[in-house]
Order: sequence, then structure tokens, then C-alpha cells
Amino acid sequence: MLAVAALGMTVAGLAAYLIQRERVLAEIDDRLTLTVEGLQFLAEGGDPAADAEPPTTVEEFLTLAMTRVLPDHNESTLGIVDGVARFLPSSAIRFRLTDDPAFIERIVAESDPDRVVRGTADTAVGTLRYVTIPVTIQDDPSTGLYVSAYDLGAELAEIDQAFRTYALFAAVALVLVGLVGWFVSGRLLRPLRLLRKTAAEIGENDLQARIPARGTDDVSELSRAFNAMLDRLQRSFDTQRQLLDDVSHELRTPITIVRGHLELLDPDAPGEVTTTRHLAIEELDRMNGLVDDIALLVKTSRPDFLRREPTDVADLTEQVLRKARALSPAHEWGHAGSAHVSADLDPSRITQAWLQLAENAAKYAPAGTLISIGSVLVREQEGTAVELWVRDHGPGIPQHQLDWIFDRFARVEVGRGAEGSGLGLSIVSAIAAAHGGRAYARNPTGGGARVAISLPLSAHDEEEPDAAHPDR
Repeated sequence: MLAVAALGMTVAGLAAYLIQRERVLAEIDDRLTLTVEGLQFLAEGGDPAADAEPPTTVEEFLTLAMTRVLPDHNESTLGIVDGVARFLPSSAIRFRLTDDPAFIERIVAESDPDRVVRGTADTAVGTLRYVTIPVTIQDDPSTGLYVSAYDLGAELAEIDQAFRTYALFAAVALVLVGLVGWFVSGRLLRPLRLLRKTAAEIGENDLQARIPARGTDDVSELSRAFNAMLDRLQRSFDTQRQLLDDVSHELRTPITIVRGHLELLDPDAPGEVTTTRHLAIEELDRMNGLVDDIALLVKTSRPDFLRREPTDVADLTEQVLRKARALSPAHEWGHAGSAHVSADLDPSRITQAWLQLAENAAKYAPAGTLISIGSVLVREQEGTAVELWVRDHGPGIPQHQLDWIFDRFARVEVGRGAEGSGLGLSIVSAIAAAHGGRAYARNPTGGGARVAISLPLSAHDEEEPDAAHPDR
């Protein structure tokens, strides 16, 4: 960037200098043209002195010209008769053309009696821009030349000085720009260096490093995005590690059971073989179900896990209630109200999660008790949500376990009922999270447990007034 700035300043300064130089040269040419016109005026009898006689010889005309036409600033004139310099201006001048005899010889050599000659020459007194005007008078055999020359160095000195001043200030400006650019780029690129260093230090067992992000510039936003990515990676690695630990722990039990029975098996006892065979099949089926549940949990993090579509929540509530009645005819199933709203969700996944809550309620609640299913609109801090819930009238959930029953392989105390793999409620929570919602549980007044899924409604979801239900 510094090189580009230097190139731009150089091109701009050089272009301005050349334009001004050409303007000065054009002005000099204009002045030389005025000199030619002045001599023509004198030759035509335009002498300001009314009583003056017109010149009759070349010498008289050159004398008149040298006295009437005064040299300009940085200009010198000369009258030449028959190749010899004879006349110099009467006024003070900065330089004299006679100081360079070679220049006089050049003028005489290139002069033309029929036309005015213009030219530029490097002389002992400097670079001169000149005009040579031939002078002839009838009846006078002598030939004369009137020479007017401008010192280009003196005429261009002002713009040369201006350009030198510009070059000095441009150099100082480039130094300042370089220092400021070095300081600013250092501050801007410091997060990138930290980003590279942090990325190099991150390993599978060390995801704690973060980049300090200050300000609102793009690099700071990049640092925040990188930190957010590290947070996601850390959560993913922690989840994966925890999942592997949990899976290894859960699979170890059925494997140990099968292995122990096989080691103690008497091949000659048909009854024992049959019993061990049934036990091994049951444990393998349990492991197969466990693997299926784990595979489903893994799928919940994939972007194609859900197939959303506008769904009538009231109709979905009725469908889930009908399916739940088939899970356990020994329980009394009740419809506790519906939310009349159309929500953008995956009806298949939500049905799966909702029925899992119903199955858990049927598993833990005593036979013959009431299990209620319902949906309702709720107002939360983030906006409106639809709550899908199941309530049983069993022993309830111990208060200290309400916060972690949705964790993988979490099991409620045995007093609550039958044991399971511990993945059912974890799958429910994952399906809710995939929809941007959450799953939670509480023990309502009157006993039992109430487990619910809360799904946020988007701005285009169609909402209708919905009365609150007492079970809420």
C-alpha cells in the first residue's frame, strides 16, 4: 500500500509539473510572438515618436528596435549586422547573449532571410528559448538579425522549486503514512496473529484457548466468530467424549452378563442352554436398541434431521392421544386441551418425542391412573411458544433430579418405576433442541409429574386465542 501511495503521488506530482512546464513554455512562445509583432509594427512606421524619421538602414532599425523594445524579465536581446553582434539592450539584463560566441555562430548559421526562426539551445549562459527575426531594408546591402531569448532555467525555476517542495512534503507524508500504517496494521493484524497462534496451539485435549476480541471492526468480529466456533467444537468434543464414555459403560453391562452366563454354561444341560440362549438374545436386543437410540441422537445434529411443514397443533394433539391410548390400555388417557395454532415443525419427530413422554408416563404411573395429554400456547421472554405436555399421577420425580433427567443415560430412582436405557428423554430433548425449543419437567400441585416440550413460534405461524388449561 505504501508503494502504491508513493506511485500515485509521484504520478500526480510529475503530471502536474509537466502540465505547468508546458504552460510556461507556451507563455514564452507567446511572448516571443509578441516580440515579432512589435518589430513588424516598428517596420511599418509605428514608432511612438511622431516626428521620428523612418530608419533607412539596417543599423538604424536595429538601434530603434533595441531602444523601443525593452527586454522582459529573464529575457535578453541582441542585434546582429552582417554576422557580427553590434547592438545590446540599453536596460539592465540578467544575462548577455554575447557571453557565448558559439551561440552567436549558431544563430547566424541557421538564420533565414525570408522567415523567422525559433529554437531551443543549451548555451554557456543556460538553456535558452529564442527567436531570430531577419531584418532587411531596401537600398541597404547589409543584413541584420534581431534575436530575443529567454532563460528557460530561470523561467522554470519557480515550478522547479514548487516540485522540489512537493517532493519533500510527499516524502515526509509517505514516512508518516508508513508509520501510521505500521501502527494501525499492527493493531489490526494482531488478532490474526493471535488467531493463527491459537489455532496452532489447539489440540484434541486443549480447547480452552480463546482470542481477546475488542472493538467492532471486521477483525474483532472474526475473532468473536472464531471463539464461537471453538465453543461449538469444545461442546462437540465434550459431548462426543461423554457419549463414548456413556456408551462404553452401558454396553459393558450386557456384555458382562452374556459373558458370565456363557462362562458358567453347562453344554450338557439343555435347560440351562435354553435359558442362557434367551438371556443372550434379550441382552443383544437391548444392545441393538441402545445402538439405535445412539444413532438417532447423532442424527439430531444433522441439518437434514428435520422435515418441517406447517402443522395444525390441535390435530397433532388428537393424533398423539389416539396413539398413546394404544401404548397402555391399563391407564386412563385424557385430553386436556389443544393449542389452536399452525406451527412450522416436523410432525413425525414431534410425534416420536411426544409419544416417548407418554410411554415414560405409562411406565412410571400406576395402572388405572389418569394420564393427561394436551397442548397450549405460552408467553415466554423470547416470544410466544407452543407447549406439548404429558402429565401423570404417579409418584413424581425427585426434586433434585428434575434438572438432569434429560441427560443421556440418566435414570430416575428405582422407586419411580421401571428402569430403561436412559436415552428416551435425551432423544426428546434433542428433538426439541433441533426445533429451537427445549424439554423440561416439574412436579405440579396434586402429585405426579408433568413433562413438556416447548417450541417457539415463528413470526409467520398462525396463532389463535387459546384458553389456559388448569393442568398448566
